[in-house]
Amino acid sequence: MTYQKSQRFQRHKVDPLALPATKRTQKGDLDITDWTSWFLDCLDRDFDGADAILGGILRKADFWDRHAARQLNARQRIVLNRLFDGFEGKLTPSKWAKLTKVSQATAARDIEELIAHGILKKDAAGGRSTSYSLVDTQT
Repeated sequence: MTYQKSQRFQRHKVDPLALPATKRTQKGDLDITDWTSWFLDCLDRDFDGADAILGGILRKADFWDRHAARQLNARQRIVLNRLFDGFEGKLTPSKWAKLTKVSQATAARDIEELIAHGILKKDAAGGRSTSYSLVDTQT
């Protein structure tokens, strides 16, 4: 976490709004009000980012706690973890097949099993653009 925080502060350091505050603090009357305000803004943005990351981690942990007793195969676990870790785009049977290196038929069976367990749901669009997403269990 320290590395990420350092990285974020370095990114904020080159923020054009931050440079005048830093220069005024170093060469002016040593009033650190502007710099302190900039620093606290950076810290606030970092807390928001950490809150979002932690929320995702807790959601994933809660999901696996609730489904610990389910007999899910390795392919299903791989794709579910990918969905929680920031899967880009829509989950389709062809993407499932590519991710898990199986046939379209096997991918379809895996997906149907997760739908039966109430873990996945079919999205509104159908036909060739059929996609699936996690059932939102957040209340």
